[in-house]
Amino acid sequence: MTHTTHAESETADAGRALAQSLRPGAVIFLIGDLGAGKTAFVRGLAEGLGVPAEEVSSPTFTLVQEYRGGRLPLFHVDLYRLNDPREIDDLGLDEIAEEGVLAIEWAEKMRTTPRGVVRVTIDHVSDRERRITVESNRDPQA
Repeated sequence: MTHTTHAESETADAGRALAQSLRPGAVIFLIGDLGAGKTAFVRGLAEGLGVPAEEVSSPTFTLVQEYRGGRLPLFHVDLYRLNDPREIDDLGLDEIAEEGVLAIEWAEKMRTTPRGVVRVTIDHVSDRERRITVESNRDPQA
């Protein structure tokens, strides 16, 4: 499924819509250049899970942000600063994903793709336009 957005709020709307279908253990890979709108998408995802969007910030320096208080906990990960696959492995993302929703920015740095991942690619088309493609290898019966 592909969406075209023309404002940050519309990018957040796409995240909010995806949140409605998520269950514990969901893993979201966020792919896109710097400034594409990955964090805006996660703000919408958080809001769709019942977490106040204003609490969400990019975890570039903390690596993992945890947000609770919604329908499911949201774990927001940013792998931008990590280049060694062992550092990524040491985060223990498999365990984190079990109890809530795991949204990973710069997920293309991961060595493996877990089963059931939802891949969200955000392409920066122009200053005001983004193309958001949502693909899933989730089992439709799950």
